[in-house]
Amino acid sequence: MEVLSIAAREGKQYLEDLARLRITVFAEWPYLYAGDLEYEKYLKRFFKAKDSVLVLALEAGRVVGAATGLPLVREMASLKAPFVAAGYDLRSIFYFSESILLPEYRGRGIGVRFFEHREAWAWSHGYSQTVFCRVVRSAEHPLRPAGYIPLDAFWEKRGYRPLGENMVGFIAWKDHDEAEESLKPLAFWARDQHQTD
Repeated sequence: MEVLSIAAREGKQYLEDLARLRITVFAEWPYLYAGDLEYEKYLKRFFKAKDSVLVLALEAGRVVGAATGLPLVREMASLKAPFVAAGYDLRSIFYFSESILLPEYRGRGIGVRFFEHREAWAWSHGYSQTVFCRVVRSAEHPLRPAGYIPLDAFWEKRGYRPLGENMVGFIAWKDHDEAEESLKPLAFWARDQHQTD
């Protein structure tokens, strides 16, 4: 298994691989994303963003996982809004977006390596804080799997902490049980560069 980082601008040939992974992995809880390749064309924006990074997990040359990151200033307004309202300097923040891995490759430490690669990229490009968001779903949601364990402990071990109830962004997508898109709340977690794990 090989895990490597490349500048997103140099990885445009992986657009369809990333799109297919997103559709497959994000169909699961808690995303429940009913995506298609046409919708995924929005990823072209990511591949053009300055300082954006694509981390790939390759098995015999096949893309089995990927993680992405880009400067928060290059993200959509609905994700930047809570940071603007709270007075953050967006120029210092690097945003981790996708982190997707096929189920059969989980539990091998690849998720940790995804974080390590993106953090190293962010720090080397002059950013002082890394952030990501998690989907907020009700504990009573009818599609929540029995025995589901959120990844909070994994994130905390890497030094990330939730930014608080006011730090919530929104993205619209269609769930499998929805006729059309609806806004989904996303809670932010963050880590400062010099923070210890």
